[in-house]
Amino acid sequence: MAKSEQLMRQVVDAADDKKANDIVALNLQHISLVADYFVICHGNSDTQVQSISTEIKKRAEEAGARVRIEGMDTARWVLIDMGDVVAHVFHRDEREYYSLERLWSDAKAVEFA
Repeated sequence: MAKSEQLMRQVVDAADDKKANDIVALNLQHISLVADYFVICHGNSDTQVQSISTEIKKRAEEAGARVRIEGMDTARWVLIDMGDVVAHVFHRDEREYYSLERLWSDAKAVEFA
């Protein structure tokens, strides 16, 4: 398993552990130079969005990733950049509005067992 795929799966697990809603991982390899994977999910409150984001950041750093994070103060759309993996943790309303899955519809969703 490639290092970026392993990190993406750790990010998905972290989001799932904090009860993130509708977790989607998009494989951007061969589509974009931005990242190998986007992980997109949402929380139902500012507190949940911050909790999900904090857990993702913690696990990524434990895995040795350099992490940059933006949006924690407002908790409406938190972007967690880990290099080859970028997580987008939305508040429910913003997720519907920005609809990243539609914007990146060329990307294949990663299946989880």
